Amino acid sequence: MKKKITAGIFTLITIGTMNAQKLPHLDKTKPVEERVDLLLKQMTLEEKVGQMNQYNGFWEVTGPAPKGGTAELKYEHLRKGLVGSMLTVRGVKNVRAVQKIAVEETRLGIPLIIGFDVIHGYKTLSPIPLAESASWDLEAIKKSAAIAADEASASGINWTFGPNVDVANDARWGRVMEGAGEDPYLGSKIATARVKGFQGETIADLAKVNTIAACAKHFAAYGYVEAGLEYNIVDISNSKLYNSVLPPFKATVDAGVRTFMNSFNTLNGVPATGNVFLQRDILKGKWKFDGFVISDYASIREMIAHGYAKDEEDAALKGVVAGSDMDMESYLYVAKLVGLVKEGKVKEALVDDAVRRILRVKFELGLFDDPYRYCDEKREKEVIGSKANNEGVLDMAKKSIVLLKNDKSLLPLKKSGQKIALIGALANDKNSPLGSWRIASDDNTAVSVLEGMQQYKDNKLTFEKGADLTVGKTSFLDEVVFNTTDKSGFEAAKKAAKDADVVVMVLGEHGFQSGEGRSRTDLNLPGVQQELLEEIYKVNPNIVLVLNNGRPLSIPWAAEHIPAIVEAWHLGTQTGNAVAQVLYGDYNPSGKLPMSFPRNVGQVPIYYNRYSTGRPTDSDKNVFWSHYTDVEKTPLFPFGFGLSYTAFEYKNLKLNKTAFAKGESVQVSVEVTNSGNYDGKEVVQLYIHDDYASIIRPIKELKGFELVNLKKGETKTVSFTLTDKELGFYDNDGNYLVEPGTFKIMVGGNSDKGLESSFELK
Repeated sequence: MKKKITAGIFTLITIGTMNAQKLPHLDKTKPVEERVDLLLKQMTLEEKVGQMNQYNGFWEVTGPAPKGGTAELKYEHLRKGLVGSMLTVRGVKNVRAVQKIAVEETRLGIPLIIGFDVIHGYKTLSPIPLAESASWDLEAIKKSAAIAADEASASGINWTFGPNVDVANDARWGRVMEGAGEDPYLGSKIATARVKGFQGETIADLAKVNTIAACAKHFAAYGYVEAGLEYNIVDISNSKLYNSVLPPFKATVDAGVRTFMNSFNTLNGVPATGNVFLQRDILKGKWKFDGFVISDYASIREMIAHGYAKDEEDAALKGVVAGSDMDMESYLYVAKLVGLVKEGKVKEALVDDAVRRILRVKFELGLFDDPYRYCDEKREKEVIGSKANNEGVLDMAKKSIVLLKNDKSLLPLKKSGQKIALIGALANDKNSPLGSWRIASDDNTAVSVLEGMQQYKDNKLTFEKGADLTVGKTSFLDEVVFNTTDKSGFEAAKKAAKDADVVVMVLGEHGFQSGEGRSRTDLNLPGVQQELLEEIYKVNPNIVLVLNNGRPLSIPWAAEHIPAIVEAWHLGTQTGNAVAQVLYGDYNPSGKLPMSFPRNVGQVPIYYNRYSTGRPTDSDKNVFWSHYTDVEKTPLFPFGFGLSYTAFEYKNLKLNKTAFAKGESVQVSVEVTNSGNYDGKEVVQLYIHDDYASIIRPIKELKGFELVNLKKGETKTVSFTLTDKELGFYDNDGNYLVEPGTFKIMVGGNSDKGLESSFELK
């Protein structure tokens, strides 16, 4: 055996040496940029354009070659070196099969980069990204992304289409579940954590076998689609663009993200895919991004439907001129770009720039040194679904849970001697908790809440579904239909509730009721769940409401009547264990909301960092001020809100002085005491308000937070430093300004209340 291994290694070394002599770009001793240039010089125009072409998986890759139609054409393109990347090909055997064609059957043997939507895990799923963001735990979020990268890379994948860093404040939009919520500061910190989790701490870490290239998306402003309607237009101010939309994207560039994905929406009347201002001027120009940009799925072709491109040729031209380097599934670059260059309509230098960027990332991933580096079947079996990965996503799930209400200390539940009725179809659902965007995971593999609670055997637990949530098939591609009429299970649920000491009701959205293509105009509990909740309340008001959802919901009745409410989102593979451990007090919840919860859909979009208006209050005691006549203008639960089983007190807010020169650091400190009966964690949040500026500033802006562990009775001093980076803003031309004036600060446990002070910047 040793002789065979030695001989095999010798053969590989010999072949590698011969290839390096024949193909100088394979010489590992040369710098990446030199290797890119050497390869680019050998490529024909057709081969260059091929690198800009990405195809979806189109045949059973370990089976026979496809015959006829589009699949055969794609296969021939692959064999001719006219494909630079493939997506949704997964599993070592499949990836090795397509990589072998690219490396061993094409003229230059350029390896493919294999992309996949690893949004909140691969096979072992973490909570949806919005839920993870509720943890405000950057190290945990980074670890979650690293687990996803570990499993994806073990399955042959080396590129994820994440993180989604769209700032969004309209809960009607289903894709809020993919992002970090409504705040650009928190979103920037989380974006950085996710990029480093996927890619490693530095670009050099991309060469490691357990990392994958990240992709910041959707560039830009997709989170502001009008009316929360998927694929809709965006029409926002430059102030909103520079101060809210772009900061998380810039944070990913600073963190070394290697790819960007543009977005389906328009901005200033121009589709993002064809937007020179976004891709050339800002991203590649001002920010000096040296990775590559991929279109969203068929978005180059969709510029025709937008009415921006005349035809396929015009769409391809506008895409490449704008800076879209790789075409995902439009087929337009590979079909039209060579002709456009030969006709003189597109400069070959633009093609060279795009290809150089793509090749650079492939070299950084180590694909030229070992095209099969991600194709280790032994590692695939060991890594995917491992005990360590399940423990990791369980930890993330517990940290993502937010306690919204706990009157009369109904929680944590007693571990013995209680009769508990568990009600709601979602409580016994092993598929919905996996959430949306889990296309590599297996259906029905989540731990259900019922299974999690059954681990606590010293209580009497009775389950009744009460009512089904959905009708018919639910899948990633299907429209989910609510069960709006069937109440046949109400009576059994009421009987179980009446006999119980405590009722735990798991209600909310199915995992496929949020996500891409899942916009909603009604943010109430879907189907007959609200009626079920009210009927159960009539027979037993001791209810713990556990919410499963991918977006903020409107639950004013529950907020008024139900004593305990737990926001449990879609928590992934370990959902039931996480929920049960929180309900029974084995984990003290510490999550804080990354999005405001509205009182009703009429308030949407609603967000904490709003602007004052000229009439913010009813100071004149008449009707003419900024308000609604039928409901408060405040959210039901504000951004940053979340309770604990213990209590925290804030005191002694201090600044090192009251007046500062521009460039000086403002030192802020506050004492936080755990005054309750449990050990716990608190997210201490710092907000500022610039009292007056050349462009109006929000009434509050998050500019710092610290996650602090406190033993029962313990006090800690938490310190923050504010610099020009936190005190400034962008003007309408994208210039960063730090202006003199007075500032208010607030430090507390959420965006609504806290200790206040002020200072002057001279």
